[in-house]
Amino acid sequence: MSATVPAPARARASHRIRRRAALAATLCAAVALGATACGPFGDAEPKASGPFGELTGPQIVDKAIATTKTAKSLSMDLDLKTTDGPIKAFVSTDLQGRCAGTMTIDTTGTAELIRPDDKAVYLRYDEAFLKEQSKGESPEVQAAVLKQMKGRWLKTDAKDPDAKDMVELCDLKALLADFEQSTAGTVQGEETMVGGKKALTLTQTYKGGEKDTFYVATEGKPYLLKIVTTGGKEPGTIALSGYDKPVTATAPAKKDVLDEKDLG
Repeated sequence: MSATVPAPARARASHRIRRRAALAATLCAAVALGATACGPFGDAEPKASGPFGELTGPQIVDKAIATTKTAKSLSMDLDLKTTDGPIKAFVSTDLQGRCAGTMTIDTTGTAELIRPDDKAVYLRYDEAFLKEQSKGESPEVQAAVLKQMKGRWLKTDAKDPDAKDMVELCDLKALLADFEQSTAGTVQGEETMVGGKKALTLTQTYKGGEKDTFYVATEGKPYLLKIVTTGGKEPGTIALSGYDKPVTATAPAKKDVLDEKDLG
């Protein structure tokens, strides 16, 4: 019999990261997420077997979280359903401040992001995104926005308060800090493959039927490879890869850059 976890108390890792993704989506759309969970009730957790020996399910997830928090760089692939619509994003980031990725917000469109260092951020929006943001303006204004910004990168100071939400997913130190989880009640499942890597599945069920499934690498370092949330109002998947690999985040060519202060 698997244990079930009531709410609320300590925030779950998957929801902390989903909340951060939602903050990043305020590039131009206000999205708010949040859910919490706490200790279990029911039967004691069965002990695991296989590559983790006699560790219990909670001990395996704790070990995976601790290992994940040592990463110097990683890539994160998000596919989330929120109360304000779906968000998809792929971001690679490191502790040196380099970051590159894309984010698609519901029907708003797609934004690309490059942060080559901790000084500047470059953003490029597709046509759908630009049209959505100029909706309601006169045809002349809409045409001017497209002419000025289509295909070009908007440069802004990384320390500008207005850029804060844009780079939420680029702060690796903060992202790693989000990997906090009340893991009591986690139950071991079967081994499977995630992104070509062997992984052990572990599940944690919450009051109301919502469930997190963790996929932990069984070869090499026991990194978290994926977290899948099912049930509830905000299901989604967070896939993690590229641990400790170099992040390519090169500033765009000057001819393709529009400085924020030059906007009319």
